[in-house]
Amino acid sequence: MRKSWVVGLALAAPMSRGQSTFQNPVLYEDYPDNDVSRGPDGAYYFSASNFHYSPGAPILRSYDLVNWEPAGHSIPRLDFNSDAYDLPPGGDRAYRAGTWASTLRYRKSSGTWYWIGCTNFWNTWVFTAPSIDGPWVRAAQLAEGGTCYYDCGLLIDDNDDMYVVYGNTQVSVAKLSADGLSQESTQQVLTATDVGVDAIEGNRFYQINGTYYILNDDPSGATYIWKSASPTGPFLSKLLIRNIGPPLPGGNSPCQGSLIETDDGQWYFMSFTWAFPAGRLPVLAPITWGSDGFPSLVTGSSGGWASSYPWPAGLLERVLTNWTGTDTFVGPSLGPQWEWNHNPDVNSFALGNGGLTLRTATVTDDIYDARNTLTHRTHGERPRGIVHIDFAGAAAGDRFGLAAFRDRSAYIGVHISSDNTPQIVAAFNQTTDEYGGPTIDLGSIVATAPVPNGVKDLWFRVDMDVRPDGARTAIFFYSVDGDAWTQLGGVYELYTSFAWFLGYRFGIFNFATTALGGSVKVLSFTSS
Repeated sequence: MRKSWVVGLALAAPMSRGQSTFQNPVLYEDYPDNDVSRGPDGAYYFSASNFHYSPGAPILRSYDLVNWEPAGHSIPRLDFNSDAYDLPPGGDRAYRAGTWASTLRYRKSSGTWYWIGCTNFWNTWVFTAPSIDGPWVRAAQLAEGGTCYYDCGLLIDDNDDMYVVYGNTQVSVAKLSADGLSQESTQQVLTATDVGVDAIEGNRFYQINGTYYILNDDPSGATYIWKSASPTGPFLSKLLIRNIGPPLPGGNSPCQGSLIETDDGQWYFMSFTWAFPAGRLPVLAPITWGSDGFPSLVTGSSGGWASSYPWPAGLLERVLTNWTGTDTFVGPSLGPQWEWNHNPDVNSFALGNGGLTLRTATVTDDIYDARNTLTHRTHGERPRGIVHIDFAGAAAGDRFGLAAFRDRSAYIGVHISSDNTPQIVAAFNQTTDEYGGPTIDLGSIVATAPVPNGVKDLWFRVDMDVRPDGARTAIFFYSVDGDAWTQLGGVYELYTSFAWFLGYRFGIFNFATTALGGSVKVLSFTSS
């Protein structure tokens, strides 16, 4: 029997109201490497990294710095002149490649949004759009191959000149052409040794009251701010924070991020805390400016980054969306909360006719080689994902289901044998090299259950505890009616190493081990 679900993704009606405080993290989802700036509509826009997931460079929107909604992506498809982003059979893969710390700005004079970022430590790309909603296009490659604007920050200064600060250890400033699509010049402006550290990265660039500021960090836990009367220096530096106490138990010290000014002249620092297995979670703190022209972070009572601060002055709370809810895939396209593992094969999925059809796109026994795995970030400390799948169109040898997906994964789903007999399985510990190398372990089936006769649709559920100081587990269930659940397999321990850079996601997959031709229909997905 098929259970009725809420039609469409449950969205909250925007509302404004007064609040006295806010809590960190402001969003319990994996949105790292933020670059936050204002748009022409007065909203705050937050650009993040998502590496090998497609579309790339996710964008969030907010009107109060605390409540955010997914607004889209700057990169419709990972179009970086490399087949690896398409997961070709037997070819290279792009795990940990793609969009790293990048930059997003609106240029008023031309009415154009610019995204700039480096991929594979070699190529720097410019994507542009007339609106945050797009259409986004790849507009240029800066300085051709070999020039990497690593961890870059774009500044459009008071003269409408465009500059990009970039680099690791040795930091440079490039001046762009009038249209922002080529490099006119570049020069080194500072080094990590200037402040006695081994590395400096996470660069952001600002002009405040005529003075040029660079914000960046030593990844071991310190944040520096540099100021100059000129965009190319000389720069004077000051430490903003070092190894500050984190706002989240089990998280690390925030250090990389963005400076943000409100209409009331209040300033904030948006950073993130490394909190695996959840990922890197956005955290916010006020800053004040001293008579020396440098900012100071407002700390909590313990001297660290506070778990709670007064609500941003002058900003009414505006709730934009529920981050949890049910998607029944009724629209003409996937919402911005969804991202594929690598670029999808667009001929192997379709929306309509009551759901999302996933046709097998790869013949493999490796989930990390399988195209068209659709992912959804976890939300909150104890996220739950439920998928309802109709598998009447599946073929012998096909495998489909719902995964706790990362560099070490586990899933619950169905394996169809060579004689076309479906079996419910829990499979644990599919493992790929966390630094982007080959698959190490295809995983093992830890438990099985028969599919009842005549049943052609099933619900699969994954319950996780992703708190960095919590149980850090995933537990798997199945149901034939969406009401009564049966646990399958034991408790899977989630992996917490940082090297993958991204946290766990829910992954809906369907791949063939024998031959292409089978398909499943995803009828709904619920995140709670």
